[in-house]
Amino acid sequence: MANATYEVQTDDASQASVARVDMKVEIVVIPVSDADRAKEFYGRLGWRLDADFDNGKDFRVIQFTPPGSGCSVIFGRNVTGAAPGSAQGLYLIVSDIEAARQQLLRRGVKISEVFHGAGDVHSGPDEPYLFGRIRVNGPDPAHGSYQSFASFNDPDGNGWLFQEITTRLPGRIDSTATTFASANDLASAFRRAEAAHGEHEKRTGQRDANWADWYAAYMVAEQSGKELPQ
Repeated sequence: MANATYEVQTDDASQASVARVDMKVEIVVIPVSDADRAKEFYGRLGWRLDADFDNGKDFRVIQFTPPGSGCSVIFGRNVTGAAPGSAQGLYLIVSDIEAARQQLLRRGVKISEVFHGAGDVHSGPDEPYLFGRIRVNGPDPAHGSYQSFASFNDPDGNGWLFQEITTRLPGRIDSTATTFASANDLASAFRRAEAAHGEHEKRTGQRDANWADWYAAYMVAEQSGKELPQ
């Protein structure tokens, strides 16, 4: 085994003048037993095939990227020592969980019903996820952001979950930038703004001629986690 040298620096004061370096998650490695079977499955999800390199002997790497994601997954031959199916708790963020679930069903992928957590109770008999081991059937009653889930597995048992997020918590994104990963996410944001604006007009008792500005302010605030306009 080749020797490796690691450098450790503990002088925090010396870091004060060093600019922050962005560190972006680029790749998640998925351990699979059959690369061709996994390739068919992830292609059926509608994910983009970025690469399939096979040296014909002892190495193969296949890369897929989910729609709107800045992070990709790879699998293949001799790309990980992890046991096939051991990757669990892989979260895919969606703005409309029921639409995402129906899309997978139409593609022939088995997926759970939508579920949510049990509040302050976290121990139970169910498969563990972000909020513990209790899965309550149905979406979160208040349709709160971060609160609704649905799970599915690839042929090896690697575990994926949809998590519905419509409004980010403060500090989770760059508050100076508003971006949408897909046309569907943008359309969903417009629909939420439209519904909220309808309530706004009911409260004011008059038509808002500057609805476009109101929509824009609502969508920016929603994504950055700031207080929503009323």
